[in-house]
Amino acid sequence: MKKLALHWQILIGMGAGILFALILTNFEWGSQFVTDWIKPFGTIFINALKLIAVPLILASLIKGVSDLKDISSLSKMGARTLITYLITTVVAVSIGLVIVNVFKPGKTIDEDTRTELTENYGGEVELTRQSAAKQKESGPLQALEDLVPDNIFGAASDNGNMLQVIFFAVFFGIGMILIPEKQARPVKNFFDALNEVILKMIDLIMLAAPYGVFALLAALIVEAPSPDLFMALLYYAGCVVLGLVLMIAFYALIVWVFTKKSPLFFINGISPAQLLGLSTSSSAATLPVTMERVEEHLGVDRQVSSFVLPIGATINMDGTSLYQAVAAVFIAQAFGMDLSLGVQLGIIATATLASIGSAAVPGAGMVMLVIVLGQAGIPEAGLALIFAIDRPLDMVRTSVNVTGDAAVSMLVAKSQDKLHEPHVKNWDDKYTKEEAK
Repeated sequence: MKKLALHWQILIGMGAGILFALILTNFEWGSQFVTDWIKPFGTIFINALKLIAVPLILASLIKGVSDLKDISSLSKMGARTLITYLITTVVAVSIGLVIVNVFKPGKTIDEDTRTELTENYGGEVELTRQSAAKQKESGPLQALEDLVPDNIFGAASDNGNMLQVIFFAVFFGIGMILIPEKQARPVKNFFDALNEVILKMIDLIMLAAPYGVFALLAALIVEAPSPDLFMALLYYAGCVVLGLVLMIAFYALIVWVFTKKSPLFFINGISPAQLLGLSTSSSAATLPVTMERVEEHLGVDRQVSSFVLPIGATINMDGTSLYQAVAAVFIAQAFGMDLSLGVQLGIIATATLASIGSAAVPGAGMVMLVIVLGQAGIPEAGLALIFAIDRPLDMVRTSVNVTGDAAVSMLVAKSQDKLHEPHVKNWDDKYTKEEAK
């Protein structure tokens, strides 16, 4: 019998998790049972993915940079990657602003709902405001200062320091390029082998993906706020989701135009990573799977994927930037504010920069949203209006972030003539001695 495709297995796991949780919430003991006995398996699954994120970036990026043979190839790829990410982010913010101005979801929030949400989420708003205040206090070159670690082992011990790990890996790879090939060969062989081991570990972890997302979705359902609050924000959520769907369509379109690969080919290839991003709400946790799908199912050369994807997981937050644009204008509309064209252009600039600075972890976009609101003169207390529905939207926008990373990797690979026919490896593949050499 033909094995069920991974994305269908994950979808079944998600659906079963939601149904299981909805049934158990009808019992007094149900929610506690899910929290105590089901949720831990979802946490274990996410931890397993995070466990190999740093080793994967180190091994794959060092291998990818050292394979380039010369510094000029690296600079060309880096410039194309950053410019493409910047363009897609600006497009995402623009789509968000068009949708929120056309549908005006903020006009549907009445005073009673606004008061109830403020009372329920006032504490979380204050914590978010404090986190954003620390971001505002930093100097103009703080991001550049934070890029260079003073201890690589310290940087590698925290997934939030992904940019520092990337800096070290690129720096290390450049060093390998600049020394004689004979001396670099043993180090290169080590990282080549380490990269293969990490990729095989990803295959093994993905065997548990349907069960992991089952646990994650079940926990999300039992911990969700009251459905009455969600109904008040359904219109707003619909605008965000519409924008995110349009963004995925944009990715499929540019992949088709520039690489001649069909949208169906692209979506089928990246769908397990999209679904995993939907379940984990973390681009960093999904990164190992994104790399595996892009290389084996979309045909992107490892030299490109190992460079473009880790950077994308850190700085490319198209879904987050679109959400920030919609959320900022939505909150302004709810408070009866009319934003001028100049203010909304400022939102485009600020949301683009804020999304680049967002950590690739759940909820980071909410902290950066405070900066966007402050730039536009929108009351920060309005965050309470969207806290109730932020987690489900965080899931969807993470899926869009992952899709954007994959699309840009294909565009960069095509420009470098490194886009090939896919070659899928299974978790139980055996390698002959000849293949291993």
